[in-house]
Amino acid sequence: MKMPFIDLKSQFKSIESDIRKRIDAVLEHGQYIMGPEVHELNEKLAEFAGVKHAISCSSGTDALLLGLMAKNIGPGDAVFTTPFTFVATAEVVALTGATPVFVDIDPVTFNIDVEELRKVIADVENGTHPLCKDSELKARAIIPVDLFGIPAEYDAINAIAEEHGLFVLEDGAQSFGATYHGKRTGSLSHVGATSFFPAKPLGGYGDGGAVFTDDDETAKLMQSVMIHGMGEDRYQNVRLGINGRLDSLQAAVLLPKLEIFPDELVKRQQVADAYSERLSQIPGVTPPSLPEHCTSAWAQYSVLSEKRDAIQSALREADIPTATYYPIPLHLQKMFADLNYKQGDMPVSERCAAQIFSLPMHPYLKEEQIAEVCQVIAKAAK
Repeated sequence: MKMPFIDLKSQFKSIESDIRKRIDAVLEHGQYIMGPEVHELNEKLAEFAGVKHAISCSSGTDALLLGLMAKNIGPGDAVFTTPFTFVATAEVVALTGATPVFVDIDPVTFNIDVEELRKVIADVENGTHPLCKDSELKARAIIPVDLFGIPAEYDAINAIAEEHGLFVLEDGAQSFGATYHGKRTGSLSHVGATSFFPAKPLGGYGDGGAVFTDDDETAKLMQSVMIHGMGEDRYQNVRLGINGRLDSLQAAVLLPKLEIFPDELVKRQQVADAYSERLSQIPGVTPPSLPEHCTSAWAQYSVLSEKRDAIQSALREADIPTATYYPIPLHLQKMFADLNYKQGDMPVSERCAAQIFSLPMHPYLKEEQIAEVCQVIAKAAK
């Protein structure tokens, strides 16, 4: 039997009765939009993340968009982020009319390079950045990405933001459940955003997401933006908004999953440890590195190797699935061609994109499966 990349079936079997009971309750009361499950989920998400406000929404993409729209990010604004991430991170910037300004990554964590961030912000503020040639840009926000589940360096990022008066929006789509100096993701910046896409560490049975903040006014604004810019009632629209609500059925699924989530995070770490112990002994293969002050949600377990193609081919022959995140960095995507980035502008991102691949990762991965994956890699890497 083929090894699953993400095993949602085993998870479902372990909590099937709870999920069915929750879904049946929604079918019984019929409040499919903003039902009681949504409000219960928001309360439990806020408690888990350690923030005052959690607002569940329709997707991780919309979660990012809510944060930007609540802060009136728009045309003429520069938003600094990494090119080594899923397109949604920069896509939402462009959707507001603002300009994504890419910053290369750290070669160890794959997260935004803090020193490079300082330089790029200074270039924009001084008007010397190439993107400032045709238009005047105002530095407004930073979107760090907690790639593959490891939080970015928020102490340094928040200090830079405070120095320059910038808004920080944490893209924690892959890191919900991780910690940075003991604090949960979602609580590490002005606003945190995450995704409940089925493949995420905490995933629903469809799209979903959430935003997190301790700021009352920001929470109120994001709630309004999420519901068509609603004011005091649904027919009073006081600002431009979106239809970004989470369905009650998705909340019903997420509630039982949140109950077992802490245990699943422990199991994900055990899988990662088992992988790393074996892979660290294979020449030419670099397993991920976790900073001492962080824990990871291990959304993906991603490895670097110059022999990636040969290794992936061998794994495929052994019926072991792999994935490549992300083969084309965003600064080289056609979507952002008008920004005029070129090959060589983000050398670390480009090098990682050419060498990285991800292995099966989920809480139900068995020891013998991990051993099999690593044996195939060891043979192919010779």
